[in-house]
Amino acid sequence: MPWIKKGVIYKPDGKLAHSRSHAQVPFAYKHDDFLRIYFSSRDDSVQSRPTFIDVDYDDPTKILYIHDRPVLELGGPGEYDETGAMPAWFVNQPNGDIWLYYTGWNRTWNSYRLSMGLSVSTDGGLTFKKMFTGPIMDRSIQNPIWAGQPSVIREDDGTWKMWYISGHKCEYIHGYPEPFYRCQSAFSKDGIHWEINDIPTLDFDDFLHAVGRPSVFKQDGLYKMYYSYRHTRDYRTDRNQAYRLGYAESADGVNWERKDHLVGIQMSDNPDDFDYLMIGYAHYYEHKGRKYLLYNGNGFGASGFGYAVWED
Repeated sequence: MPWIKKGVIYKPDGKLAHSRSHAQVPFAYKHDDFLRIYFSSRDDSVQSRPTFIDVDYDDPTKILYIHDRPVLELGGPGEYDETGAMPAWFVNQPNGDIWLYYTGWNRTWNSYRLSMGLSVSTDGGLTFKKMFTGPIMDRSIQNPIWAGQPSVIREDDGTWKMWYISGHKCEYIHGYPEPFYRCQSAFSKDGIHWEINDIPTLDFDDFLHAVGRPSVFKQDGLYKMYYSYRHTRDYRTDRNQAYRLGYAESADGVNWERKDHLVGIQMSDNPDDFDYLMIGYAHYYEHKGRKYLLYNGNGFGASGFGYAVWED
């Protein structure tokens, strides 16, 4: 495999009130002297909030700092992020601000609903504040059930592109309403108001019933994506149905070709490893000419996140 796994970077020890468990959907945010990794963690009420750790570039398992609080608080009563806020994508602005696109969670009587929020940091990413009381994307004609986990690129010409997960239906399986969600794309002139493309980015097939966390980057003029995908039945307990990583490419960001055979990384064959039951929620980054991949393992981030290095 071209990706060489290097082990677990971080798993919460449960001592922090905002971070009792889970280090989900890691995102590599580059500073000059260290790498900041934002992620979603859960409190005693199993509510998610974003927080971060700082690690050494050369050895990401060397943790330099663990933040002692969330960087974004939950929304007020009735708001789209009242019961959870999960970080998705960070975009630097010309004035030094940082925009955080995130997924807002609302629990329902038997399931959950996701919407897409936008917040801003004016202090270098230590704290974020919601830019709007309401979401920038929600369920709609194009997103019948919900929308969330965007990956965002601001192009050199000032236009914006987004890839996100779009819930399209729910079916009761073993008495629980399981959502089916695919990947779709959208474009914008300001990063706030979005127009959704009619062409699915990653559509459903016999196995792909859900796409988790698209991670898009551009390389040599080509759009490339790491993503997670799984079946809907028994995916929590059966590793053959669980999340695994896929890879796709696109010349225009709209029409994508799946090339999962090039993904270069799979769940472990060792039952003792943190990524034996599933592997997903990857984020790609580069440093000093080397390619890295952050990713989650078992339990949707309950086992923490690890990293891999690309070896040609």
